[in-house]
Formats: sequence, C-alpha cells, structure tokens
Amino acid sequence: MEQVFSFLLLPGFSMLGFSAAVDPMRSANRLTGRPLYAWRLLSRDGRPVMASNGIEVMVHGGMADVERAPTLIVVAALQPHLYAEKATLAWLRRLDRRGCRIGAISTGTYILARAGLLDGYRCTIHWENLAALREAFPRLEITPEVYEIDRGRLTCSGGTAALDLMLALIAIDHGRELATAVAEQFIHERIRDSRDHQRMALRSRLGTSHPKLLAVVDTMERNLEEPLPRAALAARVSLSPRQLERLFRKHLNRTPTRYYLDLRLERARSLLMQTDMSVLDIALACGFVSASHFSKCYRECFNCTPRQDRAPVN
Repeated sequence: MEQVFSFLLLPGFSMLGFSAAVDPMRSANRLTGRPLYAWRLLSRDGRPVMASNGIEVMVHGGMADVERAPTLIVVAALQPHLYAEKATLAWLRRLDRRGCRIGAISTGTYILARAGLLDGYRCTIHWENLAALREAFPRLEITPEVYEIDRGRLTCSGGTAALDLMLALIAIDHGRELATAVAEQFIHERIRDSRDHQRMALRSRLGTSHPKLLAVVDTMERNLEEPLPRAALAARVSLSPRQLERLFRKHLNRTPTRYYLDLRLERARSLLMQTDMSVLDIALACGFVSASHFSKCYRECFNCTPRQDRAPVN
C-alpha cells in the first residue's frame, strides 16, 4: 500500500535536508517498480516557497487544503525561534489530534516543540541548535543523535541525516535489503542508526589524536556553563598546568584558557542567534560572571557587542 508523506516547507527551509528525505522514497519506488511512497509539498498559503539557497519550490497546496495526513514532516529555517505563527502551530496540533505521525528535519524540531508536540517524546535537532533548544524547552528529552524515531514522532538533525532517517523507515516498512539498495544508489556506504552522534569525532575536528588533548577538550565542551580552572583540567589527565599549556600551543596554536574562552563565546553566539534569552542569561549560561565581562570578551572576539550581533526580530 502506498504511503504518503506530506512536507510543510517554511520560508528559508534547508534544501539538502528536504531532498535527502524525498529522494530515498523516489529511489525505493524505482528499484521495486512499485509505488511504495508518494509525497505532497505544502506551504502555509499554497504559494511557492524559497529555500535558504534561493531556489523557489512549487508546492501542491497550502495548510488549508489538508485536514488529515498520514505523515507530516516540517522543514524549517535557520532561525526557528523567531517563528511563532499561531495558525501553523494550531494546524499542527489539529493534525496530531487526528492521528497524524509528525516529524521534523533539523530546526523543524523547534517548531514541533513550540506547538507542544514533543512533550514525552525523544527528539533531536542539528547540533548547532541543541543548546538553544535545551534552554528554551528544558523539560524535553533532547538527544545529540542523528535521528530519533519515537512512536508517532520522527526528528532528525538535518542535512544527510534525513537520508538515514528515511532509510531507517524504508527498512521498517519494506526490509533491510531494500534500504541497503537505496543507500547504495546514493553512494551512502553505511546507514547510520539512531545511536550515532551527529558531529565528527574530536580527533577529526581537531586534526590530532593525542589522547590527553582530546580528553581535555571533551571536558571543556561538557563544562561550558561552569568552566573548570586550568589546574583542574590538567589534573584530570595527569599533567601539570605548564605541560597542558605546551600541549595546546603545539596542537591547537592557542592556550587552554583562550581555547576554552572561544568555545564559550561560540556557544554564546549560537544562543544569541537562536533564542530570545537576555544577554545576561546567555552570559551566565556560558560561564561568564557578568553581562559586562561577557560583552567585553564578545567584542574582542567578534568586533561587535552581543546586542549589535543579535539577529533582528521580525
């Protein structure tokens, strides 16, 4: 029996995530010679929608044309915290009450959370938006995984993760053999499962395999709200502070203190762009003792104040 997936495309949506979700269904149909899947594209008003890359996509209809749907996937834009259109959120809740399986690609998770549709479900979002979503919805069970399938909720971290999510669904519906054949069509050598993490391993991101350096950076990334002193970081890997300093300068061309500060400032910038949190709350969430100290460090790093850098609210 043909399964129909509806996609709600919001202005500025990710073309890669959207394509990575649709094309596996097309390929499954082609490989089997049967119409296993169909898809319907929707916008808020039935008009074409422009993706973040500037390409305009035609749709089959608007929200008003759909009262029921077996499965609906929300594909959102880069700043989902600014999206709060009540009609869209109410429509999503109405579909849920009528038995719709609801999902999201990348920042679409934020929209589902705002509609109250993720309470009691595991969910995920792009790693760049994880901290912001956790700050905005602290009661949600948000994971750093590539995708999550939890009963009637489907969420993925975006980009090629949408391909893995769809391959997982194809395997559930029609078997692992077909899912593997579809993956091979896209030169996708391994179907990631829901336990895979989104980001590259630290050794790949940093370009080094030094175990003590990797351990310290991992500790830093896990302790941004309450930064650990340099001596405590060094002690965790049985080094002296001076040895730790030499290790960072050799492999990362920065002191441990500078590297740690840069991590906290990057987190702060993400929160500025992706949440409505006050500058003071962001400062405290990123380990700064005051808004003034935070602003001083931010200006030195980014050549502007946090308030100047903040995305304007529409």
